[in-house]
Amino acid sequence: MGNIQNIQVDQYRIPLPVVLSDSTHGDMTAFELVTVRVRDTDGAEGVGYTYTVGRGGSAIRALIADDLGPLMVGRDADLVEENWMQMWWASHYVGRGGLTVHAISAIDIALWDLKAKRAGLPLWRLLGGSDNKVKAYAGGIDLLFPLDQLLKQTEDNLARGFRAIKMKVGRDNTAEDIERVAEMRKFLGDDFALMVDANMRWGVDQAIRAARKLRDFDLVWLEEPTIPDDFAGHTRILQEGGVPLAAGENLHSLHEFDHLISAGGVTYPEPDVSNCGGVTVWMKVAALAAARNLQVTSHGVHDLHVHLLAAVSNASYLEAHGFGLEKFIAEPLLIVEGLATAPERPGHGIKLDWKGLESLRAG
Repeated sequence: MGNIQNIQVDQYRIPLPVVLSDSTHGDMTAFELVTVRVRDTDGAEGVGYTYTVGRGGSAIRALIADDLGPLMVGRDADLVEENWMQMWWASHYVGRGGLTVHAISAIDIALWDLKAKRAGLPLWRLLGGSDNKVKAYAGGIDLLFPLDQLLKQTEDNLARGFRAIKMKVGRDNTAEDIERVAEMRKFLGDDFALMVDANMRWGVDQAIRAARKLRDFDLVWLEEPTIPDDFAGHTRILQEGGVPLAAGENLHSLHEFDHLISAGGVTYPEPDVSNCGGVTVWMKVAALAAARNLQVTSHGVHDLHVHLLAAVSNASYLEAHGFGLEKFIAEPLLIVEGLATAPERPGHGIKLDWKGLESLRAG
């Protein structure tokens, strides 16, 4: 096995095809993409990436270029777990979350891609998977869409092959949320899988009141009803609100997931491979969930997550939305009859259009 020869990090600003909105971040017109290319002494290359919703990308890039990247040069690329621990402890004093874990995640993803390529296996199979088909839902970022635009987006997603839909809640007036969910349920029918996402908008008591009103709509889950740090609050919302909860896209370590799961505050843990610590941590979170008989879901970066969900026995739904990145991927993920299929190509199989991205370079 080759040692790590160099690590290249690049930053891009990707415009969104439409203005997106949720209850926390407001209007979003672009996202930042930070890519990592790890090359070994045998000439093989692994690719990883992380992203932000508009700010922080330069700091992530600097952490990789100045600190974590040089730390990895010369190390055995195949020892992914050991390399992860080196990055974690080297940055522990200033990290344990946030920007640092975004940076670690991008490198870890690249190392797993490299490892799978060297083994000649798709990532999902290297990780132990036997079935590469995963249930997928369309994740809309649509809080401020007028109702007709929301339903038109849903109609388009159904035409694209989705058989499960998520919509945003968390408007200033909760009654408007309930009305919109009622219209969506009417549009989809009683037996269609529907999720809602509050993006941390509510306090615990408000979330409980909202959850009780949402019980009538037979939701698969209510996502991120309150701030991610309030584990006891999540437990109250789940117990008193009476609606299954998904949470975890803003948790940045295995330990945070352990606290949330141990508190009984989540039904569907939701790690994001691009900000929880990479493939290494994502798989451990899935194992934690399995130990509590919970199914795991995902957040964003569906071209990566399809491999991870295909590799575990307790997979729930794959969230599918590409933030416009699909234009720069040679073979973007397709949904057929509600299912996404992880590719058979070695590694994660994502081939980025580097020339196309060049005009969007930032930092």
